[in-house]
Order: sequence, then C-alpha cells, then structure tokens
Amino acid sequence: GEPELESISVDGAWNTATGDIEYRCVHTRTGELLFAKGPYTDGTNNIAEFLGLVHALAHCTKNGLLSPIYTDSMTAMSWVKRKKAFTKHPRSEWNAVLFDMINRAEQWLATNEPTNKILKWETEAWGEIKADFGRK
Repeated sequence: GEPELESISVDGAWNTATGDIEYRCVHTRTGELLFAKGPYTDGTNNIAEFLGLVHALAHCTKNGLLSPIYTDSMTAMSWVKRKKAFTKHPRSEWNAVLFDMINRAEQWLATNEPTNKILKWETEAWGEIKADFGRK
C-alpha cells in the first residue's frame, strides 16, 4: 500500500558524535514543518522518537487535528501505547532537561486520550519518513 498523505510524520535524530538529540514533525504530503525541537544534550534516538510522537499527539489534540501520525519507530509506538518511556539511559546533570520532558510527556499521556491513529512508516517500501533529517 501507500502512505496516507493527509497525515503528519514525526522523526527523531541522534548525533552519535555529540549525543545530542532533536525531533521534528511535518505534514506528510507537503513537507511543511509543523514543529522542531532541540538539540538537547545526552539523549538517545528512542527518547527523541518518543518525545516527538507525544509532541505530535499533543499538537493534534490542541489544534483539533484528527490526522493520522506516522513514525518509523516501533519503540516509540510501544512506549506511547504503554504511556511510559522505558529508557535505560542514565540520568545525568547533562540530560536533566530531557528527563523533565519525558516526565511531562508521560503525565500528558496519563491524562489525555488522543484519538489520532499512530501508524508505522514503512521505510523499505516508501523510503525515508518525510520528517527525516537526511543525515544517514
């Protein structure tokens, strides 16, 4: 099949040299940037993907958007479904901001019931997700 183009796509990025992470969200059909956050110090790609997906859900809820949301991260999908980031990344003084963001994301998931479908982006069939940072 083909992706639903009237949707939004979210992706996270992790810089292997610095450990910095960031994420962004775009309209799948047009590529219009809806939001971008980061870089943040001392994270993981899974944390970036999770925060991006929760931010996309909150964005849709706040703006009354019923669009499906694509992610290429099965881990982020699982963490959102379970309403908890199961990261084993150690907390440090460098990533305190990230862990605060994770706590707020988990709190948002615990107190909201978003209705947007979360769909897996099929990279092998469709190429890189539209929100990809293009740094591979």
